[in-house]
This record gives sequence, structure tokens and C-alpha cells, in this order.
Amino acid sequence: MKVLAMYVDEFGYFPSEKNLEETAEITEGATFKDAILAFIQVEESDEEYDVLSREKKLVNHLKWVSRKNNCKHVILHSFAHLGESKASPEFSKAIFDEAEKRLQNAEFQTAQTPFGYFLDLSIKAPGYSLARIWATL
Repeated sequence: MKVLAMYVDEFGYFPSEKNLEETAEITEGATFKDAILAFIQVEESDEEYDVLSREKKLVNHLKWVSRKNNCKHVILHSFAHLGESKASPEFSKAIFDEAEKRLQNAEFQTAQTPFGYFLDLSIKAPGYSLARIWATL
């Protein structure tokens, strides 16, 4: 799994193009302030493990990034362009859903961008050392 986490002053998205037929129709976007935006690529090799072990690694990393940025709001964004291999959409979505539950249980505010869509993005992010953290999990 590859993750690019960044602290954002403001983040917004609007659905542009659906790229997975089985996903629900989404026509509205959203805007968030003061959050950790996590660009996540679940890789084919992640499927060698169970969903819960992979989402636990992801959540532990996101909690660490959040502490470093004094932030309790996390946005999960599927971004299958951080590496060469991709897990199945079903496995990836399961990790996102379980990670969101675990974060909420730890009193984080959470959101997911629409899974299976290309999105128009608007990002306002400050430029300091721990505002952007890349990791392979």
C-alpha cells in the first residue's frame, strides 16, 4: 500500500467521471477544512493479507500523521496512481470502509471521496515539513 498524506487547510472535490460501473451515482461534491487528506493506493500484494491487518497499518499511519499535524479530521481518497500494481476494487473499498470505522472509533471525524470516480480537486495546503508525508505500508 502506498500513501501520500497531506495536511490541508482546505480540500474540495466534485465528481467528474465515473470509472467503475458498479458504484452509485454521485452528483454532488464536498469541501473540508483543517484535515489530513490521504491519497491511498492499495496494491495487488496487499491482497496476500486480510483486510483488517492492512487497514490497521493504514490507520496507525494516519493517526501518527494526524498527531504530527494536531488534526482529528481524516479524508480517505482512492488514488491508484502511486505505484504500478492495483488491488481489486472490492478489496480496496473494504480497506477504506474498515479504516473509516476504526478512525471513527478513535474519535476522528472522517470522510471518503466517492470511490470509483475521477474527481475535480481543489487543494489548499501549507508548506511545512510534516504537512506532506509519503509512505509504503
